[in-house]
Amino acid sequence: MGPRIVVVGGGLAGLSAALSAADSGAGVTLLESRPRLGGATWSFQRNGVWFDNGQHVFMRCCTAYRSFLSRIGATGGVYLQPRLEVPVLCPGTQPGVISRVAAPAPFHLLPSLLTYPHLSPLQRLSVLRTASFLRRLNPDDPSLDRMSFGGWLERRGEDSQVIDDFWNLIVLPSVNVHARGASLKLAAKVFVTGLLTDSKAADIGWPRIPLAELHADHGRRALEAAGVEVLTGSGVDVVRRGADGGLEVVAGGGCWSADAVVVAVPHERVASLFPPAGLPDVGRLTHLGHSPIVNIHLVYDLPVMELPLAAAVRSDVQYVFDRTESSGLDDGRQCLAISLSAADEWVGMPSSKLVAHFTSEMARLLPAARRTTVSESMVTREQTATFLGVPGSDALRAGVSSGITGVFLAGAWCATGWPATMEGAVRSGVSAAREALASCGLRAPLGGLAAIPGRSV
Repeated sequence: MGPRIVVVGGGLAGLSAALSAADSGAGVTLLESRPRLGGATWSFQRNGVWFDNGQHVFMRCCTAYRSFLSRIGATGGVYLQPRLEVPVLCPGTQPGVISRVAAPAPFHLLPSLLTYPHLSPLQRLSVLRTASFLRRLNPDDPSLDRMSFGGWLERRGEDSQVIDDFWNLIVLPSVNVHARGASLKLAAKVFVTGLLTDSKAADIGWPRIPLAELHADHGRRALEAAGVEVLTGSGVDVVRRGADGGLEVVAGGGCWSADAVVVAVPHERVASLFPPAGLPDVGRLTHLGHSPIVNIHLVYDLPVMELPLAAAVRSDVQYVFDRTESSGLDDGRQCLAISLSAADEWVGMPSSKLVAHFTSEMARLLPAARRTTVSESMVTREQTATFLGVPGSDALRAGVSSGITGVFLAGAWCATGWPATMEGAVRSGVSAAREALASCGLRAPLGGLAAIPGRSV
């Protein structure tokens, strides 16, 4: 009996918006053009092996995403490290590790930084000095978006090896841009929020089950239990004003009247959902650009890596994850997923060449990989995985308000203050739902998903 809210898009932003609105008493319809939910997180099965489209991780500080998992009943489908530990492999040398100890931030990282073997003693001291300056930055300062992180590091004396072998390990997978070209504002958000102010914040989590089960299946059950009408395979043609002045959403020959609409689609699709010149300032979204991600999945006949995850330096491998559990393998084989962020040089390469090259790279990093064979492989490409988080991108990101009364925007590309992450997507969906509810005269409850702190810019 409450107001009608239509959510366009079934990714994490759309799922979060729909649940938040429904939990607050609104009648909600969710329309998704694809036959599945989950947006940029999905899975498929081949030859009995489950593959995710990409390796998605989160940190303990991703409180919105973790609340979302709790709301949809999926917390058992992820693993969260009790304490940060990232082994760092390097061909021909002993592994290093980035880890924390039981000490207040930023001293929790001190032992691992002082013994990090891939830098010289002087370079380690330089990292510590730079981290002290980085900790003083305010991630909400818009002036930081006018500078590159790499330029800022160089002005503090960091050389190219330090940038490649330390700073880039953290910025590249989180911003999806190399540290040299990343926005200082986004890099500051990653370090200040994730590593330098709360000792537990950077503990890493990842799925233990296929993404399709984690987000899509659990999400659909939670939506339907909340009374949300979920329609997949329903691509929206237009969001417009009806003859009576109310909002209408036209999709697949149907038309839904709405008191408010949340548009939670990729930024390049937003303009196509409105009449010509219907969305103010939409042109700036086209300048956000994209950064691709490529994943190479290798199934080895025998286990070759004992670690659940590892980073790599001086190798084309960036990160590798043991996905044996989530792939469903129980026959003694091991499934590893190599994740390549900012993968412009790899995204157009034929799959056979990628598999051959990274099988060779893994053999350089892991001696055991030289003594077994790859029986199954898969390459997944996300050409438009994230927006391009370079200097100036923050000013291009849209706020929750679309400029059209009753229409609100959501997506990891919105101005959440976070990089294009699952955390940013959930926060944007919650914020959009909160504003949509307010436009209908409803307030979000004090608890639950709808109570997650958001940022409406």
